[in-house]
Amino acid sequence: MSSLFSLEHKVALVTGGSGLIGSQFCAALVEAGAKVIVADIDFTACEEVAERLGPSAAALRLDVCDMASLLEAREWIETTYGQLDVLVNNAAINDTVEDNEAQTDLAMFENFPLNLWNRVMQVNVSGVFLCSQVLGQFMLGRGGSIVNVASTYGLVAPDQHIYHDGTVQRFIKSPAYPTSKAAVVGFTKFLAAYWAHQNIRVNTLSPGGVENGQDSYFIENYSQRVPLGRMATPMDYSGAIVFLASDASSYMTGSNLVVDGGWTCI
Repeated sequence: MSSLFSLEHKVALVTGGSGLIGSQFCAALVEAGAKVIVADIDFTACEEVAERLGPSAAALRLDVCDMASLLEAREWIETTYGQLDVLVNNAAINDTVEDNEAQTDLAMFENFPLNLWNRVMQVNVSGVFLCSQVLGQFMLGRGGSIVNVASTYGLVAPDQHIYHDGTVQRFIKSPAYPTSKAAVVGFTKFLAAYWAHQNIRVNTLSPGGVENGQDSYFIENYSQRVPLGRMATPMDYSGAIVFLASDASSYMTGSNLVVDGGWTCI
């Protein structure tokens, strides 16, 4: 059974690899035996993650919205590794309750500016498209696994009540992020069908909310809404990412693996 989950002799790239979940994805893939490329727009942060993970990890500056950056990355990967077996499209813009600069009035649908909408779509949707198009070509003729990271908010509408502290509405989840993540789910299905004959599997991972120093009112509200009674930790997604990247999911493509503590089941 362990051989099914092994990523020995595989090369994996994680976009947004220096972030809260992305860095844990990288750690899990390294532990499963892969050589992992920690890719993010912040190269210094990538280096810090790669250094923590040891010699099986390498840092790469990557702007998922910039074709020149992607082509440079592809050339570097070709020169350094000669292959890419796993692509995790994790980079995204997400307005979060822990962001003190979030403006509740601006996030309201009635006021939400088009330029912010376009920016989220550019990173969260076009970035996934471009990375798959440019880097996924490593897998043509040899196969591989692409994992697109979506969200529970790509499946159900945001529950705005969890951002109310009992007195005032402290935060409003904007319309752009949920829409972009729903698009990721749809794009996954397209690409899974399109590249199936190339033995390239394309699946979505939809995580729930991760506890990350948010205010106590929010953690309590969120936890009460989840059947398992708590928010996730980054570690809760380690098994899922290894499963989707490895041969353990060899007959799975075009699917959406939801790991949300039961959020979407009620």
